[in-house]
Amino acid sequence: MTRIIEWLADVSDDYDGVFCDVWGVIHNGLVPNIESCRALNRAIGTGVPVLLLTNSPRRATDVERQIGEIGVPEDCWNFIVTSGDSARDALFRGEVGKRLFHIGPDSAKSFLSPDFGSNGNPREIDCVSFNEAEGIVCTGLFDDTTETPDDYRSLLADAVKRGMKLLCANPDIVVDRGSKRLYCAGALAVLFEELGGKSLMFGKPRRRIYDLAKRRLRAMLPDISNPRILCIGDGITTDIAGAQNQSLDSLFVTGGLAAEETATIRQPDPEKLRSVLAAAGVNPKFAIGHLR
Repeated sequence: MTRIIEWLADVSDDYDGVFCDVWGVIHNGLVPNIESCRALNRAIGTGVPVLLLTNSPRRATDVERQIGEIGVPEDCWNFIVTSGDSARDALFRGEVGKRLFHIGPDSAKSFLSPDFGSNGNPREIDCVSFNEAEGIVCTGLFDDTTETPDDYRSLLADAVKRGMKLLCANPDIVVDRGSKRLYCAGALAVLFEELGGKSLMFGKPRRRIYDLAKRRLRAMLPDISNPRILCIGDGITTDIAGAQNQSLDSLFVTGGLAAEETATIRQPDPEKLRSVLAAAGVNPKFAIGHLR
């Protein structure tokens, strides 16, 4: 049974490291959650490393800059691991082709910048028009403030007919920016598969992003062969399902995406929490209204 806790410090000493979600936990897209940042800083202060594990399509360096601009302090994390970093490896191996049509905002185009191979030589892809492309790379919607997946139905249907694959750099379906709910790249990938196409998706809840994060953590803890890890997040189908798939303990932050369903104010309603978790088929070890 999921235990509702009051503070991260109630349980963090039982773990060697923390994998913490970003959007919805330590910020809402506009401002930082100061209590969450302080809780993570306290964990670091007791010797528990914190890796920010995010489904952002951006590279870790870009996410570091982005959250810094929002006001997230640097002392609440040790490393950042992104789905973008996982997806770029597949991108530059040519898993969806070399001539690609990019769906996403201009701000995410750094995802497509050349990757330097082990020999130091750049590996590149060509960003071309839809009619010239052999595959699609999706980092989001062109304008997530006004568009929905239905705006892309015709284009994606044409791509399916042409036998194109879609590489999705962010499997999240939706995210909350302040009080506004926005669609993410994962929503287009799901639609693409519903239309009969093949989507390559990276990030939580899939294994590769956890493998990358575990390698980072083990490098920090060379004397611990099998570190105990606590995963924190507000996404049931990403953060919590991903942790469960990896046999890792998790702390479900109910005041994010599931705030309404769990009737969260300071803490979730226990009965509603049980109902939400049962419907999703997940069983996090802990839950908390907001990370603190």
